[in-house]
Amino acid sequence: MCRLFAFHSIITSQVHSSLVEADNTLHDLSQKHPDGWGVGYYVEGTPHLIRSTNCAMEDQLFLKVSGVVSSNTVLAHIRKATQGNQTILNSHPFQYGKWIFAHNGNIKNFQDKREELLKLVDLELKRYILGTTDSELIFYVILTHIKEYHSLKDHHIPLEQMKLYIDKALRKITAITGLPTHRNDPTPTENYFSFILTNGTKMIAVNGGQDLFYCTYKTACPERDHCPYYGDNCEAPPAEDGLVNHLILSSEKLSGVNVWKKIEAGEMVGVDKEMKFFKSRLDLRFEKTT
Repeated sequence: MCRLFAFHSIITSQVHSSLVEADNTLHDLSQKHPDGWGVGYYVEGTPHLIRSTNCAMEDQLFLKVSGVVSSNTVLAHIRKATQGNQTILNSHPFQYGKWIFAHNGNIKNFQDKREELLKLVDLELKRYILGTTDSELIFYVILTHIKEYHSLKDHHIPLEQMKLYIDKALRKITAITGLPTHRNDPTPTENYFSFILTNGTKMIAVNGGQDLFYCTYKTACPERDHCPYYGDNCEAPPAEDGLVNHLILSSEKLSGVNVWKKIEAGEMVGVDKEMKFFKSRLDLRFEKTT
């Protein structure tokens, strides 16, 4: 399956160490996930995407991008294809307006269900689906349910409402595809809906059957003596106000001082425009396993 990494932070940060230097980085994992990569990041609120069909470990562009990119919001993906050819249009992340989306998952027998799933997409949005993956289609179904209640340019949608729209989208999808699976030994051909979604001001992650981990604080911040943003929440779980300085998301726990916690199957975590941490259980059922 694919691998994801993302962060949303009050501090502009480079991504080189997270993508290349630590243990279990996307760079290293790309040996097992060789079907392309992509990095999305924001500059002055505007999203930028760089995507490739090459293996990240063998691609000098990946090393160059990871060394140059510095942003408050980054979403990176390395692909192991389950649906769609190995083309730029099928490489993650996907973008519409300021929204960026990356998926680690699969729709079982997708080609048999694609036309029915396309009926869930808003007519105005449907023409922007350029690739042939299940992932891009899931993205546009979610956007459709947001658009039903808000302008997609709205930066102030509360995460509680985002949860309702994601729940609604996943219910419509799983009514067609069947329930997702969550196993310790995942079979790539089953249904999985894990993803990360951001518009540059908020970031959301959902465990739809494939593991995701999150971090909001460190054991000891190496910049605590000179960082102007240092506070108690840098080295402790979110306090009553729920405010954090960063949210880091990853398919794998990365080495270093970050404290990693697992997003359980069916959970959604995120941060909003004010960096308030949100965690809730979705109304997402899973296939029973024996």
